[in-house]
Amino acid sequence: MSSKTLMLPARLVRHCLHKPRGVVCVDPVRLYYGSPKAATGSAVRTVDLRSDTVTKPGAFMRQAMAQAEVGDDVFGEDPTVNELQKIAADMFGMEAALYVPTGTMSNLIAVMVHCRERGDEMIVGDLSHIHVYEQGGSAQLAGVHSATVTTLGDGTFDLDQLISKIRHGYPDPHYPRSRLVCVENTHNIQGGRVLPLSFLQELRSVADKFGLAVHMDGARVMNAAVALAVQPSVILQHCHSVSVCLSKGLGAPVGTMLGGSKDFIQRAVRARKVLGGGMRQSGVLAAAGKIALSDMIGRLEEDHRNARRFAQALLKCDPSLYRVDLTTVESNILRFCLRDRQMSPAEFCERMAGVDEEEVKALGQGVRVLMFPHVGDTVRAVWHLDISKEDTQLAIQKAQFVADKLKSVRAA
Repeated sequence: MSSKTLMLPARLVRHCLHKPRGVVCVDPVRLYYGSPKAATGSAVRTVDLRSDTVTKPGAFMRQAMAQAEVGDDVFGEDPTVNELQKIAADMFGMEAALYVPTGTMSNLIAVMVHCRERGDEMIVGDLSHIHVYEQGGSAQLAGVHSATVTTLGDGTFDLDQLISKIRHGYPDPHYPRSRLVCVENTHNIQGGRVLPLSFLQELRSVADKFGLAVHMDGARVMNAAVALAVQPSVILQHCHSVSVCLSKGLGAPVGTMLGGSKDFIQRAVRARKVLGGGMRQSGVLAAAGKIALSDMIGRLEEDHRNARRFAQALLKCDPSLYRVDLTTVESNILRFCLRDRQMSPAEFCERMAGVDEEEVKALGQGVRVLMFPHVGDTVRAVWHLDISKEDTQLAIQKAQFVADKLKSVRAA
């Protein structure tokens, strides 16, 4: 193998942004969805911790998709979709559910249904996925204004600040009308934090007092349920609607479930159609969603254990390159910092993804560990069903190798 380092995501991003080496100017929030896929090599083992969206359906799931009974879902005649929607509604403790192509569309539909007039307003956390990563679709497509509250480290926000953001002047023509508050559980940017049930209960009380609806971006709410050891309905009883992704840790190739009341879902069907989400024989996809909800939730605990195992190992690395707060490791997402300020998170991710002869000699094989530089000069790693305990151990060995190599470079 050549000693030349393989082509890497972070290096490519830096090249595309025309940033000289060593200059830390990359916005991690924008980088999150922007890194090109690195090249692969047959002699190299890859541990992909970029996101739980990279999961691939297994043989059993693919077989179910191939054998799915289908119909025209726009006519409400696809039996597999209808069954999936019933399963999801029962699991969520809600009256009805709707199968939607993506989480972004599902969240937008919820906003459109809850905020029925252009110029209505929703209140969201300033670090929420809806606010940061969904292209401002609520304003762009629905005509809904956003007011933000400060996202706290645990993914919650201050309820007094929320109350201060609620508009009370309607129908004064100068102001939008507050209609909706959105929460995210688990919280992506804050490292997979699980929202406390007490917070959700208090939030619902505030929302009821001021006539607001509560929507949960629950893309990873099943991770939250596993972390809290409760049924999803225990969490969702405090919400009017929820969006639950099937294609992250649950392993389906596509799809999100939107849950709510019967009236909410009837209106959601119309919004889905106008957004281009009405699919025909979509039971082929819904079959994977059924397996995701029936078979894949319990195994999320394994992802949580592997994430924590990796976090604990980082703290034991000698030299001490990594800083991790174990109290924040609650699910399958880990954020950690580098103690050596001369190495940026982007450069660290580049080193973790690169392979050279020295590493092969030291570890016995080349290991490419893919991660993302993230918000606040951190690195983000996400565990999922395609990452085993063995993969996690390889990632630990690579992290120790990078720390050792940095120490030798500094000594020289």
